[in-house]
Amino acid sequence: MSRNKKIIIWSFVALIIIGAAGASSLYYYLWYPQFHPEKTTYIYIDRDDTTDSIFNKVKANGNANSLVGFKWMAKYRNPNNMVRTGKYAIKPGDNAFNLYNRLFRGYKEPVNLAIGSVRTIDNLAKNIGRQLMIDSIEVANAINDTVFQQSLGYTEQTIGSLFIPDTYQVYWDISADDLMKRMQKEHNSFWNEDRLQKAKDLGMTPVQVATLASIVEEETNDNGEKPMVAGLYINRLKRGIPLQADPTVKFALQDFGLRRITNEHLKFQSPYNTYLNTGLPPGPIRIPSKRGIESVLNYTQHNYIYMCAKEDFSGTHNFAVTLNEHMQNARKYWKALNERKIFK
Repeated sequence: MSRNKKIIIWSFVALIIIGAAGASSLYYYLWYPQFHPEKTTYIYIDRDDTTDSIFNKVKANGNANSLVGFKWMAKYRNPNNMVRTGKYAIKPGDNAFNLYNRLFRGYKEPVNLAIGSVRTIDNLAKNIGRQLMIDSIEVANAINDTVFQQSLGYTEQTIGSLFIPDTYQVYWDISADDLMKRMQKEHNSFWNEDRLQKAKDLGMTPVQVATLASIVEEETNDNGEKPMVAGLYINRLKRGIPLQADPTVKFALQDFGLRRITNEHLKFQSPYNTYLNTGLPPGPIRIPSKRGIESVLNYTQHNYIYMCAKEDFSGTHNFAVTLNEHMQNARKYWKALNERKIFK
C-alpha cells in the first residue's frame, strides 16, 4: 500500500474518531440526563430575571452534572427570548435540550391560587400578590378600576361579591386583567341555575346574598350555626326590622378588634351601620365563603329574631323569639364580659 493511501486511510479514521467523540460529547451535554433533583422541583422566572439569573436558578435547583449543554442552547438559540416568565419544572433525569426548550417555548406549570374569605379588598390583593408574580398594587388597581367594576355591574361597595373563595389553578405569571376575567368566569360558574333560583326565591340578587352571607360569617365561625343565623336575619328583613348586626358596626368603624360594642359605637353614622339603617348594607363586609353563601341560600326556617353571643365565649349564640328572652340572654353575656374586664 502506497504512503499516500495510508495517509488518506488514517486521516479518514481520525475524522471518524473525532466525529464520534464530538457526537458523543454533543449527546452527553444535550441529551444525556444531566439534572438529578430528588423529585420534580420548580423555578420561577420573573420579569426582572436575566439569562445569568436563570442559569443560577437552574443550577441551584437542578442538581446538574453539567450546565455546558444548557449554556450552549442559550447561546445559539436566541438568548433574548429565553426569559419567559412563569413557573417551570425541573424533573429528575431531565436533559439540557428538553429543559431549555421547556423554558424557551414557555411550557409553564400552573400554580394553586387560594382565594380566601378575607375582610377587605386590600387583604385580598396582598394575599394574591404573595402567591403570584403580579404584586398586590397591580391586583388592587385592577379590582378598584371603576370601568372594570361597571362593566360587570359592580360598584366599589359590591365588587367583593365577585370573588368566590376556593383554590384555582392559574399560571404564576397571569396578568391582573386575565385574573379578573378568570374570577368572573368562576363567579358565573358558581352561580348556576339552582343557586340563582334560590336567591330569586329569597327576593335577593347574588350580590345581596353575598352581603348577607358576609354578615353571617362575621357573626359566627360555627358552620352548623350559620344557617340559623342566616334565618334570623332573613326573618328581620322580611319584617322590616333593622338587622342590628354588630359586625356591620365594626366594618363601619374599620375597627375589627372591637370585642364589645357600646352605645357610642351604635351612633356612628354610616350606611353600613345596621342599627341606624334598615335592610342590607351597601355591600359585603368581607368576602364570604361558599359555605357562608350556602347558609343563606339554604337557611334554617324558624321564628327567632334575636340572638346574643353565649356567655361561655364558645363563639355560638343564644337565640330568642321575644325581646324579654333576648334581654335575659344579653344580661348573662354582659355579666361575663364584665367579669373578664372586657370593656371595648
